[in-house]
Amino acid sequence: MKKMVGRIARTISIVLLFTLVFLVLSAKASGGEPSIFGYQVKVVVSGSMEPAIQTGSIIVNKLIGKDTSYKKEDIISFQAGDKVVTHRITDIRTTNTETMYQTKGDNNNALDANYVLQQHIVGKYTGITIPKVGYVIGHATSKTGSALLLFIPGLLLVLSAGRSIFLAAKEVEAKSA
Repeated sequence: MKKMVGRIARTISIVLLFTLVFLVLSAKASGGEPSIFGYQVKVVVSGSMEPAIQTGSIIVNKLIGKDTSYKKEDIISFQAGDKVVTHRITDIRTTNTETMYQTKGDNNNALDANYVLQQHIVGKYTGITIPKVGYVIGHATSKTGSALLLFIPGLLLVLSAGRSIFLAAKEVEAKSA
């Protein structure tokens, strides 16, 4: 039973490690954040949406499409200068030419200073949140973290091969004795 639990834990760890490596490398290769099947993972770096979304969590956003619609209380991610902000829609204003969204972080006292234009919205929150994983991804996307994500799997492969060779040699030795 212990061996089975150990194998399952090891398999889950390997899958998580390779998933993390894939996310980091695809983000580095694309020059942005990775997207898979029209969904994008975002790391939450502030507490503006607490308690709904905790700092250090990762969230999953559905990337916008032509038919994407928004209503009050939807949580959206939008470009605000050089950063992406995830806040809740509190009001919608439509003019002759465009729709604008008033947003606010749940944990903020005031509304956001500027309305968000449709073309600045990058995604709509799906309700999927994984707490604390953002801290790991944040470290993994740093230069040191990226280097470790390349080095550690290689080291694990070398150690695994060395262990296999050692066990095979030990088995041959036992048979010849």
